Amino acid sequence: MANLSSYSGFLRQTGANGSSSGFQVGVFQLSANYEVTIGREADCQIVLESTRYGGVSRHHASVRPLAEVGTWEVCDLGSSNGTFINGDRLSGCRRLQPGDRIVLGEQVIEFTFELQAVQPVVTPNSPANPPTNALSMSQLIPILSTGKDLKSKAFLIPAIVTVLCVVSMFMTIGNFVAFAGLLAFYLAGAAFFVVYRLCGKRKPWWLLLAAAIATAAAIVSPLFKLFVFVFRGLLPGDVFHVPESAGFMSHLIANFFGAGMLEELLKSLPVFVCYFLGLLLAKSPRWRERLGVCEPLDGILVGAASAVGFTLLETLGQYVPNIVVKVGESSGEGAAYFVGLQLLIPRILGSVAGHMAYSGYFGYFIGLSALKPSKWWLILPIGYLTSATMHGFWNASASMAGNELVQGAILAVVGVFSYAFLAAAILKARTLSPTRSQNFATRLKL
Repeated sequence: MANLSSYSGFLRQTGANGSSSGFQVGVFQLSANYEVTIGREADCQIVLESTRYGGVSRHHASVRPLAEVGTWEVCDLGSSNGTFINGDRLSGCRRLQPGDRIVLGEQVIEFTFELQAVQPVVTPNSPANPPTNALSMSQLIPILSTGKDLKSKAFLIPAIVTVLCVVSMFMTIGNFVAFAGLLAFYLAGAAFFVVYRLCGKRKPWWLLLAAAIATAAAIVSPLFKLFVFVFRGLLPGDVFHVPESAGFMSHLIANFFGAGMLEELLKSLPVFVCYFLGLLLAKSPRWRERLGVCEPLDGILVGAASAVGFTLLETLGQYVPNIVVKVGESSGEGAAYFVGLQLLIPRILGSVAGHMAYSGYFGYFIGLSALKPSKWWLILPIGYLTSATMHGFWNASASMAGNELVQGAILAVVGVFSYAFLAAAILKARTLSPTRSQNFATRLKL
């Protein structure tokens, strides 16, 4: 086998224990350019049915091309039941040799690695390369060949949500409450989607939605009054009684306690619930991974989702209605609705560098304490105080009277720093993640 470049790699499914009895045998060609993932998730290149192959992990193993053309290696992706090569349990990656037997789990399914010579087919009456003007049905109707990739590679679900939202907004023109609500929910979802894609870890959508709803419900519950009593009554956080002419430190102290510490603790409640849920599910790794906060990425995602609920209720339930009423009394209904939208849009879009940044950053530390439980007493206070300080700086800068240009510049600097803190936490969380090999985060090059 002097020239490996003339060979193609294949995985032949041979069942379990080397027998194909009872199994649907298949042959899968390996790519020379990208890795082939094997597992039960729909985004794997070789997808195994959950009902038949329950012992296989969602992302169990992958076969990757090596720098030397015509060679591949197999890697275990942190599977629960292991990957075995010729009977030996795989740790990390191993270069494949023709005839190697790859077994996933406890004899659940077996593949054999094969190399086959590539023989170019050239007939006397036809050119070696097909004519460039040849057309196929898949070229004329691309969806016939790429339909299965739409969900994983072409953002099909976000596109569907966008279309539904646009149609609904057309139908609610003239109804300010419905239109503003749709716009707010769509923008909030888009802002959270940015954080979700940056994190690159899957969490059940209903868990994230529950975190947002729980935080919104906490604001309208008696629990919020208790928080107000502690942080704005017992502590110096009465933000509503600080004169605009007061110095920056007066605004900062009041907003640190009355906005930063109060709101960041409130938004962290769903994160702590998931943290303790993860402890209770310690004997069920699968459900602990899905529902618990087991690492910093989990904390960031649940914290950001919680912030979405807080932002939506605060914006739609307080800020927008208040300014609509205020402007409506002096300028009429039309102007009031216009100004309401002017406030709604930047508040929701800015949540990526605002509420989501603060809560996601604190969530990173809650997840870090799950990885390093012996240091929780140091980790949690640092995260809490840092997020509360960023929140307090933003509110203090926004509430001070003065030159609007200077105030805007200060807010921009604080916002950029807040997002930078969140982004840095996400990048560090990805390097710390025990499931890093399964991370789907994309790298954006500008």
